[in-house]
Amino acid sequence: MNSPSAGAPGRQPPLAAATLAALGIVFGDIGTSPLYAFRECFSPHSGSPPPLTASNLVGAASLIIWALIFVVSIKYVLIILKLDNRGEGGILALSALIRSASRRLGGRDPKFILLLGLAGAALIYADGMITPTISVLSAVEGLSVSTPALGKYVVPLALLVLTGLFAIQRHGTGKVGILFGPIVLIWFITLGALGLRGIIAHPEILGAISPMAGINFLIREWTHAFPLLAAVFLAVTGGEALYTDLGHFGTRPIRCGWFTVVFPGLVLNYLGQAALLSHDPSALRAPFFLLAPAAMLLPLTLLATAAAAIASQALISGAFSLTTQAVQLGCLPRIRIRHTSEHSIGQVYVPAVNRFLFVSCIILVLSFKSSAALASAYGIAIVLTMTITSFLFYSASRTSWGWSKLKAGALMTLFLAIELPFLAANSLKIIHGGWLPLTVAGSAMLLMMTWIWGRARLYARLSVESLPIDALLNDIKKGSIHRVSGTAVYMSGRGDTVPTALLHNLKHNQVLHEKVVLLHVHTLDQPYSDIAEPAGHADLGGGMHRVTLNFGFAETPDVPEALKTRLPEAVRFNPGKATYILGRETYRVGENASPLDHIRLVLFAAMARNASPATAYFRLPPGRVVELGAQITL
Repeated sequence: MNSPSAGAPGRQPPLAAATLAALGIVFGDIGTSPLYAFRECFSPHSGSPPPLTASNLVGAASLIIWALIFVVSIKYVLIILKLDNRGEGGILALSALIRSASRRLGGRDPKFILLLGLAGAALIYADGMITPTISVLSAVEGLSVSTPALGKYVVPLALLVLTGLFAIQRHGTGKVGILFGPIVLIWFITLGALGLRGIIAHPEILGAISPMAGINFLIREWTHAFPLLAAVFLAVTGGEALYTDLGHFGTRPIRCGWFTVVFPGLVLNYLGQAALLSHDPSALRAPFFLLAPAAMLLPLTLLATAAAAIASQALISGAFSLTTQAVQLGCLPRIRIRHTSEHSIGQVYVPAVNRFLFVSCIILVLSFKSSAALASAYGIAIVLTMTITSFLFYSASRTSWGWSKLKAGALMTLFLAIELPFLAANSLKIIHGGWLPLTVAGSAMLLMMTWIWGRARLYARLSVESLPIDALLNDIKKGSIHRVSGTAVYMSGRGDTVPTALLHNLKHNQVLHEKVVLLHVHTLDQPYSDIAEPAGHADLGGGMHRVTLNFGFAETPDVPEALKTRLPEAVRFNPGKATYILGRETYRVGENASPLDHIRLVLFAAMARNASPATAYFRLPPGRVVELGAQITL
């Protein structure tokens, strides 16, 4: 759970309540995989499917069961969830944990770790587009099974469900989870019951529990292995969401929900589908729905549609968490972020990301129109994210746990031995639609890298033109600067130079407040700061003070509140009565910029223009803020 230092108010909810809420948020994605995963193993859409024989059905079920055991149960639930960054999970939190541990051990800051983290985060954005779309489409398609005449309404109903799903995101994952949890619990109970019905009718399918059934299947049908593995991988999509959503609920509720409810329900249902198809191959058009009695088809379709809408929540809330972390780590411009829980500071809502995912899902529904068509684009982003996580695991276990190279390398090799064949299989999808999530991920990566590069270039430019703080202090001692009463706060870097906004204030107003605070907001390599830790303070003389406030990468900085509670007595003032003087820069591309740099600078300037104002992001009192404009040539 969140670290006590996180400063999250209120008591944590009981384990049972947290587990129920986690069911509604974390497991929806992987929980709706039975709607399409087993069908795709033998579907003509997968390219070259293996023959639909009884032994092959046992083998396919075995591969899915053991993929769930190795990839989800062992890798993510038992191992990766231990690598929380003070309660926060996700690939960016993991990369920050590695960098922090490396510096603490006296090593160099491994910048390539951040690049891997950014790549993984970008891929999750792409996954967040496709997961809601394929889940909702596959569920609504059940209408064509229960009532064939309603098949023409699949696309309009999918659009309606997605619109409702994204509309309720503003209420927060905690409230949504409490609403969704009971529905998902019923869903997993239904999965298990339907599967058990098929197993009882054809108990010979239990042979799939042996891993040898899957291995023999791959050897026997080796010519179909790649399309088959790509389809099998659909059963574990959503596994990475368990780690991404760790900050929303914590480790214990996720583990409890997986082993007591989710994993048993999934295994029983996949076995039930295999049993059904072994005696009725014609059921391949919709094996999940045809497990149910005819009278239950319509209620099952309604339940599946509700579960599919909920399934999308895992990736949506994960995208919110990743965006918050990326902004605080300086990988994206400031963006509006709302905290939605008084119990868990990790529960956030990001309106801009919500709008982007909503529009993307609508476009995908209108473009692909069916889950079978969209399956060709699904999987490649997720398996790449899982592979990157395996590489990061090696560094994290070495730096954070102190493992030897042999021990860390052996476990990473085991992970990769399972994931690289899945990656190779899914790479065949690139030309059939897999290019779409890769293009989206590449675009997100481009934006993040451009922002990091532009900020570094801006800082270098300002450093060249800035005035050393000692020069200003000398002018103050000479009495050549007119002073006015009150306190002024200037946002400042960590260097020993005068902020640009202060120089412009002196240039235009020719005055300086009696008390001047050069405030630097520092983002830690941990999700939450310690609210009891005092602010860093240095008295520079002449009424000038340098103050450093630390915030975690999962927090939205509340500067006035931090100034009120963390400042030492010697410099304490009323933040509500201070004047906050900020710079409002516009950027111009220099004539000497290369064509590539010109494009990047234009993109950086556009991102800067659309960033949320510092007033809102740092929660400054609007009536106490003065902005001074400046044009900077990069």
